[in-house]
Amino acid sequence: MAAGSRPLAGPVALLAAVAALALGLAPAAHAGGLGAGGTGGAQVTYVEATEAGLRILVEVPEGAAVDLDAVSVAVDGRNAPATAEPTGDGAVVERTTVLAVDTSLSMRGARFAAAKAAATTYLDAAPADVAVGIVTFDSDVEEALAPTTDRDAARAVVAGLSLSRETLLHDGVVQAVASLGDEGARSVLVLSDGADTSDTPVADVTAAISEADVRVDVVALDESADEAGSLTAVVEAGGGQLVQADPAALRAALVDQAEALGRQVLVTAAVPASVTAAEASIVVDLPTAAGRSLTAEAYAAIEGAGSPAVAIAREAAGLTVPRPLMYVGVVALGLGLGLLLVLLVPRRATVTDAAEERLSRWSAGARSGPAEEARPRVDTEAALSQAKDAAASVLRRNRGLELRIAKRLEAAGSGIKPAEWLLLQLGVFLLAGLVGLLLGGGSLVVGLVAMLLGALGPWLWLGIKRTKRVNAFNAALPDTLSLMSGSLSAGLSLAQSVDTIVREGTEPVASEFKRVLVETRLGVSLEDALEGVTERFESKDFGWVVMAIRIQRQVGGNLAELLDTVAATMREREYLRRQVRTLSAEGRLSMYVLGGLPPLFVFYLVLTQGDYVAPLFTEPLGWLMLATAGVLLGVGMLWMSRIVKVEV
Repeated sequence: MAAGSRPLAGPVALLAAVAALALGLAPAAHAGGLGAGGTGGAQVTYVEATEAGLRILVEVPEGAAVDLDAVSVAVDGRNAPATAEPTGDGAVVERTTVLAVDTSLSMRGARFAAAKAAATTYLDAAPADVAVGIVTFDSDVEEALAPTTDRDAARAVVAGLSLSRETLLHDGVVQAVASLGDEGARSVLVLSDGADTSDTPVADVTAAISEADVRVDVVALDESADEAGSLTAVVEAGGGQLVQADPAALRAALVDQAEALGRQVLVTAAVPASVTAAEASIVVDLPTAAGRSLTAEAYAAIEGAGSPAVAIAREAAGLTVPRPLMYVGVVALGLGLGLLLVLLVPRRATVTDAAEERLSRWSAGARSGPAEEARPRVDTEAALSQAKDAAASVLRRNRGLELRIAKRLEAAGSGIKPAEWLLLQLGVFLLAGLVGLLLGGGSLVVGLVAMLLGALGPWLWLGIKRTKRVNAFNAALPDTLSLMSGSLSAGLSLAQSVDTIVREGTEPVASEFKRVLVETRLGVSLEDALEGVTERFESKDFGWVVMAIRIQRQVGGNLAELLDTVAATMREREYLRRQVRTLSAEGRLSMYVLGGLPPLFVFYLVLTQGDYVAPLFTEPLGWLMLATAGVLLGVGMLWMSRIVKVEV
C-alpha cells in the first residue's frame, strides 16, 4: 500500500453508518490518511501507485449511475489518461477487512446475539472479492479466521463464537492489524462493550496501527464516549470513527455498508510526465447519467515501487538505464578493476629475487645497447607504468607514508613497491564500493560501509600476513641458531654459516638470510645486514643475536657456544610464553565473547527488528547511548586485554 494512503473498507465505513443511524445524522465522508473529499457523496477510499499507474478506489453514493467511459482524472492539476471499471470478482486491488469481536462475558445476552447476527448479515451482503478475517479476544487472543473470501467458512466461525472471561482488547486490535497483511485496501472493525484488562499499553496499539497504515473503526456497544477510554486513541491512530450504538441499530448499519462496498469504482490513471513529486493531489471526475458530475479528491503518495512518476522523473533527467544494462555495466567495471588488480600483483618472488632480477635487467640492458632499449612497449604496460608514476609522485610528497608502506610490505615479505600497493588499494577501494552499491540495491549507507571495508581490508590483510611471517621467523629462530652453531663448530666462517642457512633453513629465515648475503656482496657489512633483519621483523630475540655477534667480532670468544646458549634461552622463553598463553586462554575467550556480543546483537536486531532499534540511530538520545556504550565497551575490552596479557 502506498505511503500516505489508508483504505476505507466495508466494516470500517460501516461504523460511520452506525453512528448515523444511532444519532440520526448523515454519514460523513472520510478516507483516513488520504486527505480525501468530494462533492455529491463520492469519496476516494484508496490510492495505490504501481507500474501500470495509479489505482484509485472511489465510492459513489447509492443510486448514482456513473458513466465509466467518461471518467477523468487530474494529478497535481494536470490531466491524466484514465479508465474506470466497477469492482468485482476480478478486481486488481485487494480489499481486506478483519472483524475484531469482543467475546468476553460482558457481551453475554442480547449484545452477543446481536453482534453475531449483524456479522452474519454483513458476510451475506459484502462483495465476493472482499476478504474477511475474524479475530476474537477475551482471556486469550485468537485469529479465528484468516482473511478469506470463503463466506461459508466465515459464517461457521461466527456461529461457533463463545464467551470467556477478561477483555484483552489492546492485544486483539494488534492481532487484527497483523492479520491484515500489507497489500491492498485494509481496515479493521472492532466490536466491543468493555474496557481493556490486558497489560499492553495503548501506545503499543497506536504504534502498530500507524506503522501498518490501516483504517480502524470501533463500535462501542451500549457505551458512551466518556466510557470508551482507550478506544478513542485507537480510533484517532487509525483515522476512523468511534460509534456508540445499541444492538438494535447494528444489523441495519452493517447491511448498508456492505452494499456500499459494491458501489466502489476502480479508476486507473497514468501519472503525467510533468509530475515528478512524490505526493500530489488527485481529483476524479465521475459524470452520471442524470447529467450531473460527482467529484472525489485526495492527496496521496504517487511514488511507489516501480511508480511511473519515478521512471518519468529519471527519464527527464536522462538517468533511465534498464536494470539488466545496469548490472552488465557494474560487472564490466568490476572485471576491469579486477584485471587491473591482476596486472598489479607481481609474480611469486621473494624480496631477494626481486633485487637480483633488477640487477640482471640492468646488466642485460647495458649489454644490449640502445637498439634494444628503443623497442616499443605494449600499451597496457605503458598505461600501467604511467599509473605507477602518478602514484609514486603522490608518495614522494608524503615520505612518511611511503616509508610506512615500504616497511609493512617488507615485513610481510611482499615484492610490491609502495606505488604499486597504493594503486592496488585504490582498486580494492573502488571495487568494494561498487559491490556494496550493487548488493545494497543502491543504498548509499551500504556503499559507504563497503568502501570503508575496502579501505581497511588491504591494510588488515597486510598486517595479518606480517604478523604470521614474524611469528614464523621467531619460531624458527632457535633451530636457525643451532644450525649456525653447528656450522661454526665444523670450522665454517660466519658468512659460510649464513649461506648454509640459506640452503638448508626454513622460510622466512632462508629468504631473509639470502637477502643478507646479497647485501654483503654489495658492500654492506654482515652486522649491518643482520641488523636490517632485526628492524624489519622488530625481533628482540634476533636483536640479541646480532648484539652477540658484534661483541664476539670485537672482543673474540666462542661464538658457537654463545649461539647455543641464546638458542636454549629462546626455547625456554617460548615454552613459558606458550604456557602463559594456554593459562590465559579462558580470559581471552571471555574478552572476545563479551566484546563481540553487544555489537553483533545490535547488528542482528537491525536486520530483524529494524524499527525497534531505529531510535538508537535517529534520535540524539540514541546517539548518546551508543557513544556511551561504545566508550564503556572499549574501556572494558582494554581492561580485560591488559589483564590477560602477560609479557614474557
